[in-house]
Amino acid sequence: MIQLNDIKQMLLQQGYITDDSVVMSVYLSLQLNKPLLIEGPAGVGKTEIAKVMAKALQTELIRLQCYEGLDATHALYEWNYQRQLLHLKMTEHADQTIDEKEQTIFGDTFLMKRPLLQAITQNKKTVLLIDEIDRSDEEFESFLLEVLSEWQITIPEIGTIRASNIPQVILTGNRTRELSEALRRRCLYLYIDYPDFEKEYLIVKSRNKDIDAKLAEQVTRFMQQLRTMKLEKTPGIAETLDWATALAALHIDHLDKDIIGQTLGVIVKDWRDTRNVQMSLSELMEKTGIISKIDVA
Repeated sequence: MIQLNDIKQMLLQQGYITDDSVVMSVYLSLQLNKPLLIEGPAGVGKTEIAKVMAKALQTELIRLQCYEGLDATHALYEWNYQRQLLHLKMTEHADQTIDEKEQTIFGDTFLMKRPLLQAITQNKKTVLLIDEIDRSDEEFESFLLEVLSEWQITIPEIGTIRASNIPQVILTGNRTRELSEALRRRCLYLYIDYPDFEKEYLIVKSRNKDIDAKLAEQVTRFMQQLRTMKLEKTPGIAETLDWATALAALHIDHLDKDIIGQTLGVIVKDWRDTRNVQMSLSELMEKTGIISKIDVA
């Protein structure tokens, strides 16, 4: 039986710097076989947990990306009508009854499985990521409740398909809209906030093995300070890692005002934010301690 420490080691081996709350949530989700709902700001690593879990468990990750207007058809299955029509045309003179033709065209050959159907028809347990569930409509959320409860799907032409292996489900949300109490009750819950300095520094170092230690520290301190500003799009860990990678690729070993200004587009993704950060750059650098360190060097 998998133990709590095993989860931590599995996540670390996959390069995911974690903390006790994340480890406990993943452990309980696996032990209780319940969906795990993860909320938090964009770019803090919510989706990454599902990817890492799939790698650690050596299983397939099946992803359902939610969006406004998503309906059951696009989440479950569709029939390949064009291929069905072509098949009927090619076999119109075949010696088959109508029932036999129906059984053929409504078979696996013409069934296009979408993420939910894929997840419950796998031969082994998979990780099902339902990403940004809060972007879907309330009607789709209600439909999803039934699937998560029953783990069976009814296709009128075929019948009811029951899951032989219930997938490990990770749902993520950015609180674009409030999710229903019914969905929350069916899930374990985890909130992930922006990391503190120590955690973010370890993430930068672990993902950029060759990065200069001084640069990694400066990047992390600058990002921590940047997030205290009132921004339209607050940068997440993904932006931190992109910036560190870009600076390392440029063979930069410390930050200065010119370098930050020239590479600001890697971490700031809104024109108003760009203008505000540029106007506050000297103050940001001073608060981060970059200027004094450079002067000492």
